Amino acid sequence: MKNKNLIDSFNNAISGIVYAIKNERNIKIHVTAAIAILILSLFYELTKIEFLIVCLTIGAVIVCELFNTAIEVMVDIIVDVYHPKAKIVKDVAAGAVLISAFVSLIVAYFIFFDKISVSLENGIDKIKYSPMHITIISLVITLILVLILKARLKKGTPFQGGMPSGHAAIAFSITTAVALWTDSIKITILFLVISLLVVQSRLEGKIHNIYELSAGAVLGALVTLLLFQMFYL
Repeated sequence: MKNKNLIDSFNNAISGIVYAIKNERNIKIHVTAAIAILILSLFYELTKIEFLIVCLTIGAVIVCELFNTAIEVMVDIIVDVYHPKAKIVKDVAAGAVLISAFVSLIVAYFIFFDKISVSLENGIDKIKYSPMHITIISLVITLILVLILKARLKKGTPFQGGMPSGHAAIAFSITTAVALWTDSIKITILFLVISLLVVQSRLEGKIHNIYELSAGAVLGALVTLLLFQMFYL
């Protein structure tokens, strides 16, 4: 069935990702490894190019795994009994995942090998001067936690409704980062007002109730506060 609008397209795409994460063991491993690498990158002073390469590599591995899952499901629908060519299709798709994972190990070696030799204490000292990096990681972790909670609670869709509110989580994550990053009360109040307007719009549109919005706001703020307390303050 064709998507009715852009929101439906996003919801269906996220639902596919959630399905793969819930039902495929390998993609769970890849996502866990991706989160670990992003957190590890907080301890080291990656250049913009290095961080971009890490993100692209993570994306390539996960995309290959998603394609592999889609191909396996499609083959199972078309072929009811064992067929050697169906096995070849699945093996080739799995091979693509293996190559992407092998390349990711090479990338990790060349980017992190020299940096890991530096002590953890020095890494923490360096990250104290990278609040933008911490903010990006906070947003990524917040978004992942929102999707996990929505998938577990099975209410609403990834981009509309459900517990907790993703919009509130992202808005208050950014506001918390700004409050901890800058010394300007005026800028902090401005971002706080914008976040409250986001919450109000979701409430007036009856997309979320006050509990879902509050849960999202608390989640975004706590994740960001925790990371800033660990690596910046």
